[in-house]
Amino acid sequence: VQLQASGGGLVQPGGSLTISCVASGSIYSVNNLAWHRQAPGKQRELVANVARRGFINYADSVKGRFTMSSDNAKHTFYLRMNNLKPDDTGLYYCIADICAGSICTNDFRGQGTLVTVSS
Repeated sequence: VQLQASGGGLVQPGGSLTISCVASGSIYSVNNLAWHRQAPGKQRELVANVARRGFINYADSVKGRFTMSSDNAKHTFYLRMNNLKPDDTGLYYCIADICAGSICTNDFRGQGTLVTVSS
């Protein structure tokens, strides 16, 4: 089982970027997906997560700018980021509860993708 984020890169302030997270392997279910980020020298920050009944929570710092979505059939999740700021720079990665075959793993962390916001 793998959980791989991709789509990061260098973007200018005010720009937009969409990153994705794909769960692969013999996936049975993916639940409680969350996007986190960690900037150099800073603590990990929860960016967005799926709460009960599918409601999505966003960190105050990204509300109105970031949108989380998913293609459940493809086990693919997206984070659309608009009006990016230098403070959004960091390694973005996804964490989820994944069931593959008969094994379920909570808080399975995938490899991240680096987003750099700079002029």
